Amino acid sequence: MKLLPALLLLTLFLATMAMADSSYCESKCGDRCAKAGVKDRCLKYCGICCADCKCVPSGTFGNKHECPCYRDKTNSKGKPKCP
Repeated sequence: MKLLPALLLLTLFLATMAMADSSYCESKCGDRCAKAGVKDRCLKYCGICCADCKCVPSGTFGNKHECPCYRDKTNSKGKPKCP
């Protein structure tokens, strides 16, 4: 019986952390992709990269040195994956 409340608290904590990450990525990727020509594609790949790397470079272009994981992700053709 004592395990159930602890498990419930852990579940709530993890759900809150996931929602915080999601809103963080949405906000940062919205800023990053604000001037993109194909905004929906930019938001998609930025969101994938943000979820994996937990960071997004500042600005709408460049500054990838701020987030090496984001900078170093590549697609199957060896080209940069993250916008």
